[in-house]
Amino acid sequence: MIKLKINNTEVEVPEGTTILQAANQLGIEIPTLCHNEEVGHLNSCMICLVKDIHSGKFIPSCSRQAEQGMDLVTDDEDIHEARRTGLELLLSDHVGDCDAPCTIACPAHMDIPIMNRLLATGKFDEALRIVKQDIALPSVLGYICPAPCEGACRRKPIDGAVSICLLKRFAGENGHIEEKPASLTGHKVAIIGSGPAGLSAAYYLQLKGVQCDVFEKASFTGGQLRSAIGDDVLPKSVLDREISDIAKLGVKFILNTEIDKAQFEKLQQEYNAVIIASGEIAMEQKYWELEWNFKGFIVDSDTFQTNVPRVFAVGSALRSSKIAIRSLAQGKEAAASVWQLLNGLPVQGQPMKFNSRFGKLVIPEYAQYLKESVDEKRIEPGQGTLTGFSEEEVKAEAARCLHCDCRKATNCKLRDYSEEYGAEQKRFAYEERKAVRKQFHDTIVYEPEKCIKCGICVALTEKHQEKFGFTYIGRGFDVEIGIPFNESINDALKHIANKVADACPTGALARKK
Repeated sequence: MIKLKINNTEVEVPEGTTILQAANQLGIEIPTLCHNEEVGHLNSCMICLVKDIHSGKFIPSCSRQAEQGMDLVTDDEDIHEARRTGLELLLSDHVGDCDAPCTIACPAHMDIPIMNRLLATGKFDEALRIVKQDIALPSVLGYICPAPCEGACRRKPIDGAVSICLLKRFAGENGHIEEKPASLTGHKVAIIGSGPAGLSAAYYLQLKGVQCDVFEKASFTGGQLRSAIGDDVLPKSVLDREISDIAKLGVKFILNTEIDKAQFEKLQQEYNAVIIASGEIAMEQKYWELEWNFKGFIVDSDTFQTNVPRVFAVGSALRSSKIAIRSLAQGKEAAASVWQLLNGLPVQGQPMKFNSRFGKLVIPEYAQYLKESVDEKRIEPGQGTLTGFSEEEVKAEAARCLHCDCRKATNCKLRDYSEEYGAEQKRFAYEERKAVRKQFHDTIVYEPEKCIKCGICVALTEKHQEKFGFTYIGRGFDVEIGIPFNESINDALKHIANKVADACPTGALARKK
């Protein structure tokens, strides 16, 4: 047995134990990308570096054995910077999107590709559940949204963007889910204004068990969704239905109630938080002791918190806007901030995850993405836009999605560590990126340009004696992992395709479903 110190804690381990294993024994997590328990260390990513306090040198913890008397630190400013640089070098050669361009372009960051895949297979209820994770009024938005997501759709220059808004509307009108709010927590939030921002905030907070009371100066709910949009664009029955669904959750609407300074101060006393979603800032509101400028109230851009900690502002109260999806998104994000406040957590809002992006497709890459889609031009509703898609049209149009999102967006170690260490993808980026390729196995997909050459797949296919498997092809900067002798991926992975996909630390190898 040998003794060493890790982060000032002594640990005793058998000879032959790696530093990584010794740290794990103490419950200390060291990041790794190329380490795999089945095949051992490959020592290629250098993300697992630790520092020897005596020499100041960095040591790869996955391959170096612990030694008697070692005194190591697993995370400090130097180590953090070294890991960040290592990640940025890997990202410089990583051509792949974490989230699809349509999701990034959507102000609410809705998971559009997942919705599309569910609609394409007729799973309308599940599609609606995905939509409502980020959009409280899917049917309404399906009628009036200017569709920035469609502008970013990679299919647009090929044969027309996927008709995302009409698909979302179909989900809202034909999907059926039972929404049960959590038990009331005892917290109460006052929301001033029942337009899209206020409705969205109320919806997401009430689902969490926070009692929301919405104060509206008009005799009707919906704000400009009702007063400024005609039935020929947005049928009022659609708006009524979705507001009624929010009311059924327990949200209370107090109409014909205009909030002045005295009432605003009273709301702050009677409620745990206040959200201002009343539209463009009025003269009366400029005396509410909240900071404002010529556009509207001044808030933290991440949290929507004003200079008064328990008061938040969203929508046109910040800046005049006619884009309802932006107001809905801000309402959702403000609800997240309020929830953090009510639970004594740091108020941080909904931070965006790290997102690898490679830009537009070039013409030779169209065929690679069309491999996962159907060869159909954009479908227009047979009965007109106001009526929308039929069930058959929805399935056909949703199937046109190119699957631009990563199959491992929620379990990619490269993404998680890049976010944790604040990596910048473009720091060491090449002037010209590599062309995207996709290879399809019966059960998995291989995207070589996402590969970080960790070598896990090579080691696994060798260990399990795949006849061809994976190997290193080329040398130096041009090396890549591929299949020898130009064999097909089905022939290369006859036995352990899913095992290899699950072991891959990025989305380079992933299961199809």
